[in-house]
Amino acid sequence: MSPEPTVHPVSRRGLRIAALLAVAIAVLVVGEGIASRVSHSKQLRQWTAAQAQPVVTVTQPQRGDSSAVLALPGRLEAYSRAPIYARVNGYLKDWKVDIGASVEAGQLLAEIEAPDVDQQLAQAKADLLTARANAALASTTAKRWQQLAKSDAVSLQDVDMKNGDLAAKTAIVKATQANVDRLEVMEGFKRITAPFSGIVTARTTDVGALINAGSGKGLELFVISDTHELRLYVNVPQTYAAQITAGTQAQMTVPERPGRTFAATVEASAQSVDPASGSTLVQLAVDNQTGELVPGAFANVRFDLRSAAGSLSVPASALIFDSRGARLATIGSDNRVALKPVTVARDLGNVIEISSGLAANDRIIDSPPDGIAKGDPVRIAPASTGDSMLAAASLQAPAGAKANETK
Repeated sequence: MSPEPTVHPVSRRGLRIAALLAVAIAVLVVGEGIASRVSHSKQLRQWTAAQAQPVVTVTQPQRGDSSAVLALPGRLEAYSRAPIYARVNGYLKDWKVDIGASVEAGQLLAEIEAPDVDQQLAQAKADLLTARANAALASTTAKRWQQLAKSDAVSLQDVDMKNGDLAAKTAIVKATQANVDRLEVMEGFKRITAPFSGIVTARTTDVGALINAGSGKGLELFVISDTHELRLYVNVPQTYAAQITAGTQAQMTVPERPGRTFAATVEASAQSVDPASGSTLVQLAVDNQTGELVPGAFANVRFDLRSAAGSLSVPASALIFDSRGARLATIGSDNRVALKPVTVARDLGNVIEISSGLAANDRIIDSPPDGIAKGDPVRIAPASTGDSMLAAASLQAPAGAKANETK
């Protein structure tokens, strides 16, 4: 029999040490892997939560300008305008002036042939002569019967009857005289005259045209406009109506006079707001002694207004309009949203002036996203290019997180 092999104690101890080292290394590797996965998972959760917060652009309110320009369209009208209608029926005999002609008050414009009125006047004058003759006879008769009554030749009843007949005949004379006077006035209406000095701005009749009396039946024959001064009408939005009072100066331009500016002065306001347009009608006076301006023309009107004291200007895109009115979304020190109700002083187009509800140091969200609410956390978008690149890098998912997702 061969002898059994001898086991050396040193060899067994080495194996145990090697096994323990292998187990320790395995535990370290597994622990490091678990820790790395936990860390990357935490980073991924933080990155995902950060992406859920909207990125917003922040702006600061600016102090409002001491003055601002309000430009509005307007319409020029003659200071006095009178459409001329006929008061008698007939035919136009002739006209004396045409459009663009300057006329004086009382100047003859046209004449009308009215044979019906002529015949009515002749008949009325004849009736007046008859009435006067009857009244004269009644007067003579009454006087005679009064003399007879003194001698008791006639009764007092008969005398009273004669006196009553005289009174009736006298009343007929007065009525007939009034009719004659009326027809003589109608005769005067055959001459169409200018009611005031001005310019003939319309003529809508010609020789031989049938003339119907009254504005409800016939067309206007002429239109006379007094253009030495013009009225300028402007619809002012309700927001600015209180700032435009009587005496306010304005500048006006018209397309046909490029490079020219005309002064205008506010005369009156309608003192009411039109529900359809939300504006107040304002009347201005414009001097036109030179005749460069014409009634009916379009005009651009400029008002120089002063800002409300302490007003702040913000971009129009920052304003939120909803059922609660006008509000601004601001960001607090904790980067959470606060919605502030504000009062709009003036709307200048791209810029809105705020008179109350906003502080000069507030951080305002420009173009707030839909559905933003009070207390929502947000991230502020950087303004510089370098910061933008940094922000773009931060928007990418962590590399470890991607590797974990891939596994």
